[in-house]
Amino acid sequence: MTDNEEPMISAGTISEIAFNKYKRWQWWFLVSLCIAFLIVGQSAAVILGRFYYDQGGNSKWMATLVQTAAFPVLFIPLFTIPSPQEASTSVSASITVLALIYFVLGIILAADNMMYSTGLLYLSASTYSLICASQLAFNAVFSYFINAQKFTVLIINSTVVLTLSSALLAVNDDSDEPSGVSKGKYIIGFLCTLGASAVYSLLLSLMQLSFEKVLKKETFSVVLEMQIYTSLVATCVAVIGLFASGEWNTLHGEMEGFQKGKVAYIMTLVWTAIAWQVCSVGVVGLIFLVSSLYSNVISTVSLAVTPIASVIVFHDKMNGVKIISMLLAIWGFASYIYQNYLDDSKARHAQAVAKSQNDSSC
Repeated sequence: MTDNEEPMISAGTISEIAFNKYKRWQWWFLVSLCIAFLIVGQSAAVILGRFYYDQGGNSKWMATLVQTAAFPVLFIPLFTIPSPQEASTSVSASITVLALIYFVLGIILAADNMMYSTGLLYLSASTYSLICASQLAFNAVFSYFINAQKFTVLIINSTVVLTLSSALLAVNDDSDEPSGVSKGKYIIGFLCTLGASAVYSLLLSLMQLSFEKVLKKETFSVVLEMQIYTSLVATCVAVIGLFASGEWNTLHGEMEGFQKGKVAYIMTLVWTAIAWQVCSVGVVGLIFLVSSLYSNVISTVSLAVTPIASVIVFHDKMNGVKIISMLLAIWGFASYIYQNYLDDSKARHAQAVAKSQNDSSC
């Protein structure tokens, strides 16, 4: 296959809109870029989020706010990166429909971020990341019912293994919850993180459904618009929550008491916000280019990286249960990647046969 030929699509696993739009090298470049954004952004955001709590931060609404507050930086690539002209026959959704989609997804995103913030408050970064790996199992189920994603033996295996991985942490008596966190709060953190993983998976499937059934655009700008407007709604919800809860009154004292100083406090929040936006662009980009399930699969790669980084940065304990849990998470990830390889090989073979038949008939 040459660079001028269109890449081959695996039915049921790759977004046809984006796959047919770009040349082979363009498609792989965008996919690789989104993967890098997701892995680097998510790993950095989780580490910085745990650092915020460890150094004296205690506001769950602030931790929720920074996950979406940096969305204005996305206007830079939105207005500077040119997008191909869409076909005149393309039908755009009405403003009312778009506003409703962005509003609903934004509300879901805000609730999801709040649960993640609560989970990270009561869990170590390594435990938090390993529990988040369960989102792939949830996403496989949602993708089956919402996006007509095919279930195969390998995907079922991946789902079961990742579920077992999270279950191990749930019954782990030798947990390494942060200092001052009781067993009851550890359970709350576990349940919030598990629930957030389920809601996040639902959000990704709904985004993919919106791309395919409503937006139907063929430019990368639609990815940025989705992220910007849903983040705007989520940010507004987080700001309202910050003031309604009264936590805004404690922010000055929180900054004064931050162990690394005021500058470190501000920079931690700023870079956490930027890291989450980098991650989000990667997530939404992969949904547009491939599928919501594939986006979640790549997310599990960073979830395997984060526990290792947590051991180095925060000296988290990596006991036997955590090691087994991480190995199960990697096994689940590998199962799905191998399924993608089989799907792609099957599609390549089918296309080669079809081309051979066309050539012989001429």
